[in-house]
This record gives sequence, structure tokens and C-alpha cells, in this order.
Amino acid sequence: MEADNLLTLADENKMPQVGFGTYLINKQDEMDAAVKTAFEAGYRLFDTAQMYRNEQVLAAALNHNGIARQDVFITDKVANENQGYELTVASVDFSLEQLGTDYIDLMLVHWPINTKFFDTWRALEDVKKAGKVKSIGVSNYNRAMLELLKTQATEMPVVNQIENHPYLTSQGLVDYDHAEEIVTQAWSPLGRGAVLDNPMIQKMADHHDRSVAQIILRWQVQRGLSMIPKSVNPARIKENLQIFDFELSADEMSMLDILNRNERTGNDPEEVYELGHQYR
Repeated sequence: MEADNLLTLADENKMPQVGFGTYLINKQDEMDAAVKTAFEAGYRLFDTAQMYRNEQVLAAALNHNGIARQDVFITDKVANENQGYELTVASVDFSLEQLGTDYIDLMLVHWPINTKFFDTWRALEDVKKAGKVKSIGVSNYNRAMLELLKTQATEMPVVNQIENHPYLTSQGLVDYDHAEEIVTQAWSPLGRGAVLDNPMIQKMADHHDRSVAQIILRWQVQRGLSMIPKSVNPARIKENLQIFDFELSADEMSMLDILNRNERTGNDPEEVYELGHQYR
């Protein structure tokens, strides 16, 4: 992997700060084209999940584009229905098979489920010990869940992937993760498009001669977050990575920080934790 813009995780493994999200990319030709554009643009992290049902499609796209396994960082996630100790272990084996690889760089628990909470994490600790995954983390965990996990975990997550954008900054959780040496990784970093028509961000974009998306992603970078923007549009795929050659001022950062509305585009982790499944 290229050494540019790598974050060092608490377990000493390195992870690219900006990755390529593959949610809802299920057609082979579409994945092939997107992966080709992304890799050529400089992306090295590719994010998938058991729930997306596209692990095999991603693996084929990497193969079709002649991309060597050691040149990419693959993130995967344990689906809700695969949680619990035995099922988690079996699901990791199946994901390895689907991905055509003997290791996954980062395996996350996709959503917190109260009845499987500790067993799922113990399984990830064990598959890491077995060398099947390099790093382990969680997705959609809040501070209380991470504190609860700490009561039984042998090792803590190195990444917490959460919905995060200017309308849902979750600054308290970001600060907590940072203090605990957990990298916060933003899914839906552009709020599924909800923030792209914000006039104030548009003014900043005009000032910097950048797109609104680039302003938002740059804000995330300067906050120390990792992120996985997703697009199948070649121009946008490239644009979303072109954020390391300019800087937002402290005033601009503050102006973006105060846009927070605690507005989710996805599920509320506490509801999923209690229900045991996603509800929308």
C-alpha cells in the first residue's frame, strides 16, 4: 500500500485515512469500473460487509483489475444475523472464502446487539489470534456500549465506524474515541447527500475553489477522522480523495462544527441494540 495518509491504529497496524465504500454496489460491471477508478485515483481501503452481499463481487473486481491483495486494505463487518460466538467465527471463515483471501485487514461488528454483545466480540478476539483478521473494531457503538465492552474485552476496538457528517457531528463520542485510542471512521460522511445543498458550505467551497463534498471531507480529515465516501460516479470518486492539498481555517472548522442537528440518515444504534436488528 502507498504510505500516503495512513493512520496508525492502537494495535500498530496502519490504515488509509480515506477509503472507498461499496454499499449498494452489487453489479459486477459497476463494481469493476468503480474499483478501477478508485484504485487509479489512489484509494487503497475498500469497505464491504456481509450484509451488503457483495464481498465476492468486490473480490472479483480486484482480480479483474489486476490489483494484488497486499496492495489493498479490506474492511468487512459481521452481519446482525451472524452474531454470537460460533456464528461469528463461521461467518468470518465464509467471508474469507467469498473474498478469496486468507486474511481480512479490519473486521467490525456491524451493529451492537444486546443478546450477542460479548460473545460476538470474544469471537473477533479469537479470529484475530488465529491470524484470520489483522485488526478488530466495531461499528455504530456509542460511549456507553464501548464502556460496557471494556468490562469484559481482552482488547478494545481499534476503530469505531459511525454515521458522521456536519448534521451529526457526535463530537463527544469522537473525543471519547480519541482519548481511548480508537479511530473514528465516518460512514455516510456526506449525510447521504443531505448536507450537499447547505449554502454556508457552498460559500466555503466557492472560496477554496472546491466542491461542497471536498469541504466536508476535508473537515473530517482535520478532525482526525477516517471516512469511507461512496460513489459510482468516476469524477466524484476522484474528487473525494483530492482533499489533502488544502486546509480549512479554524473559523471555517468552527462554522462547520456548529451545523450539528443530531440528525441521522440511518438507524439509531441504541434502538438496534435493544431490538436486536436494524429497523429501516
